[in-house]
Amino acid sequence: MNNLRVSLNDTIFQSSGYLVSDMDGDKVMMSVQTGKYYNLGKVGGRIWGLAASPIAVSQIVDTLVSEYEVERELCERQVLSFVTKLYKESLIQLEEAVSA
Repeated sequence: MNNLRVSLNDTIFQSSGYLVSDMDGDKVMMSVQTGKYYNLGKVGGRIWGLAASPIAVSQIVDTLVSEYEVERELCERQVLSFVTKLYKESLIQLEEAVSA
């Protein structure tokens, strides 16, 4: 998993076992199992919300580009980086895209 490369075509969804709270617009989470806390921030919280049900990473980028003033290429890089971190922390599950 250390060499994982998330792609825009991969589908993600939230892992279970986390308590989530909204604190002044930021999403804050705690792992029920480990007691570890996470502050996802505003945009990270939006990504977390979008991943409540399975969603392609590219759809997350589409949504954020339409909601925020951000260039698509920058948004793609930042979303891929953030989603990779979420996956490495087991906060989300990943369904890799099948290559044709």
